[in-house]
Amino acid sequence: MAEQREFRAGDHVSWASHSGRAYGVVREKLTERTHVRGRAVNASPEQPQYRIRNDDSGRDVAHRPEVLRRERD
Repeated sequence: MAEQREFRAGDHVSWASHSGRAYGVVREKLTERTHVRGRAVNASPEQPQYRIRNDDSGRDVAHRPEVLRRERD
């Protein structure tokens, strides 16, 4: 299995979106089931996700670490 990527609050990241690449800042690591913007996020300690503040919209989104790429500030 591939090594799990780790991110910290404040890391600037990007991910593929329907309109190209989207960018944002990691706010927190999610390790339990929660909701982000009304959508269920099935995070766990074994399969964490990250809450990210989108740079363009200012809204929070959640993504798995394997879809994120660390960006230079």
